Amino acid sequence: MRAIIYTRYGPPEVLHLAEVEKPAPQDDEVLIKVLAASATKYDTWTRSSTAPPGFWLMSRIGSGLRRPKQPILGTDLAGEVEATGKDVTRFKKGDQVYGFSANLGAYAEYICLPAEAVALKPSNLTYEEAAAVPYGALTALLFLRKANIQHGQQILIFGASGGVGSAAVQLAKHFGAEVTGVCRTAKLDWVKSLGADRGIDYTREDFTRNGQSYDVIFDTVGKISIPHSRRSLKKTGCFLFATFGIPTLVQMLWLSMRNGPKALIGLVEAKTEDLTFVKELIEAGKFKAVIDRCYPLAQAADAHRYVESGDKQGNVIITVANGSSA
Repeated sequence: MRAIIYTRYGPPEVLHLAEVEKPAPQDDEVLIKVLAASATKYDTWTRSSTAPPGFWLMSRIGSGLRRPKQPILGTDLAGEVEATGKDVTRFKKGDQVYGFSANLGAYAEYICLPAEAVALKPSNLTYEEAAAVPYGALTALLFLRKANIQHGQQILIFGASGGVGSAAVQLAKHFGAEVTGVCRTAKLDWVKSLGADRGIDYTREDFTRNGQSYDVIFDTVGKISIPHSRRSLKKTGCFLFATFGIPTLVQMLWLSMRNGPKALIGLVEAKTEDLTFVKELIEAGKFKAVIDRCYPLAQAADAHRYVESGDKQGNVIITVANGSSA
């Protein structure tokens, strides 16, 4: 089968098209013919071996000290079930599905995933649109549930135009929160179109100096300092960090020694019930799949360059095979 692989860490040019062995499903797995995958910031960090501050060595041990252990990147995907392991009863050959691979591998024509990491694709989405959903939606859902977001609460989402941020805007609105999205000037109107009640251009305004306070401050891109931002968080509120480094962990320890707000981190995992929850929101018209650009599989390096440019709105998709019809 065809796949985009990389055998050394480095710039987007290390990605190249190759023929690799087609996988076979274990008893609890499904073999999926991948029609579309998402190029995420996590993929670019893994490829370039650039982890958040303080986590480089840990990340390198996990992904391979001298060379990548997993030569195929990609966490988000959508496609069709090709075969199932003997213990899988939820899916059958031909089912249209979408899912999340914690162990990467989505930049390929086929992938095997545990059945619990897959759900039926939203019926009103193309494969490309469905592949834009899992990581952002699952991450946003995880953190908003951790914060126990409530109707009427005030939430500020920093990095509201990215894959996680755009999902967080929509899910926070679904849960009834009042949403302030922080992003660049050119993306403010777009973020408001997703449901944000207010927008802040971080290049022109420091949200910590506008006198507003929030129940939740959700940093989706790892740019917020807790000491600097604490004044903007209510005493009963919490910080959420989808991306964090050692400095943030030190700041969290400092915060934990004081009475007042708390800070939460977490790692996303795929669960069929969460993917199904998001699927139902999408089919009800309450959540949009957000695509900025699509690239064919052979141009995965170009997709990575665009992700790293910081210009994207929403998600960047790699089309693995022809499957654009819903």
